[in-house]
Amino acid sequence: MTTAFVFPGQGSQKVGMLDTFYTASDAFKATFDEAQTVLGYNVWSLIQEGPQEQLNMTEITQPVLLASSVALWRVWQEKGGEQPTFMAGHSLGEWSALVCADVVSFADALNLVRMRGKFMQEAVPQGVGAMAAIIGLSDAQVEQACAAASQGDEVVSPVNYNSPGQLVIAGVAAAVERAMALCKEAGAKRALPLPVSAPFHTALMQPAADRLAAEIEKTVFSVPAVPIVHNVHAKTEQDPAAIKAIMIEQIYSPVKWVSCVQALVDEGVDTLIECGPGKVLSGLAKRIHKPLVAKPTETLEALNAAIENNS
Repeated sequence: MTTAFVFPGQGSQKVGMLDTFYTASDAFKATFDEAQTVLGYNVWSLIQEGPQEQLNMTEITQPVLLASSVALWRVWQEKGGEQPTFMAGHSLGEWSALVCADVVSFADALNLVRMRGKFMQEAVPQGVGAMAAIIGLSDAQVEQACAAASQGDEVVSPVNYNSPGQLVIAGVAAAVERAMALCKEAGAKRALPLPVSAPFHTALMQPAADRLAAEIEKTVFSVPAVPIVHNVHAKTEQDPAAIKAIMIEQIYSPVKWVSCVQALVDEGVDTLIECGPGKVLSGLAKRIHKPLVAKPTETLEALNAAIENNS
C-alpha cells in the first residue's frame, strides 16, 4: 500500500469529538497541554464541553482543529504507525500537514492559524459575505453561474472543488444568492447556504492574506520531511520560501481538492488516512476516485484498525 495522510479543515469540529483518546495516550494529552500553554485557554475542555457556538468561531475553530489533527498524528507515531509517502490538507488542514511534515513548529502554527482565523473574520464585515454548497452540476456550469451572478463589486466564485458534482461558492452575499438561483435554474440538485461567517478563499480575503504574510515572514519554515500536495496548484514544493508564498496565496485562492487527490492517485497512492475529527475527506475520496481506500481516525478503535491494516 502507498499511503497519504489527509487533514480536514473547518466544518469537522463538534463538541465531544475525539473523547476516546485523552486518557489512552500520553502523546495526545501532551499535545493539548502544549496548545493550552500557547493559546492561553483550555482547548480540550472547550472541545468536550462547548458550547458549539464558541467552537465554531473561526479564530477558535482553526487552532482547535490543528491541535486535534496534530494530536492524532502523534498518537499514530506513538503506536508505531507506518510513515506516509505524501500528505495533503483541505484549507486549514494544510497547516496541520505542515506541522506533521516538520515544516513549521506546532507552537508557531497554533499562533499563525489563530491569527489566520482572526484576519479572515475581520477581512469582510459580518453579514457582507456568504458561502453555499452546490450539488449536482459540473464545474463549468457552476463557474458560468458565478460569472453571470457577479456584478461590479458584488463578486462570487467557486472556492472549494470538493468532488465531482460538489462545489462550494463564496463571495458577496447578494451575488451568492444570485448564483444559487442560477445554479437551481441550471438543474442543481441542491444549493445550500453554509453556516460560515466569511467568504473564505475569495479575492475578498486579500486583506487577511496581506496581514498574515507579515507574520509568516517572521516564522521559520523547513524542507518537508514528507512531500505535501498543496491546495493552490495540486503540486508538491520543497523550498521553504515557496511554501510560505503558497500559504499566503492559499487564503484567497480556491481549494483544488479534486486535483490534490488526483495528484496523489497519479503518484501511486491507494490509501488515505484521514487524520482529524470526522469523515468528510474519506467520503469525498470515494467520489473523486472510487478505488481509493479511505480510513478515518476519529476514534481510538478506528485509528488502531488503520494502523493494523496498514502495517
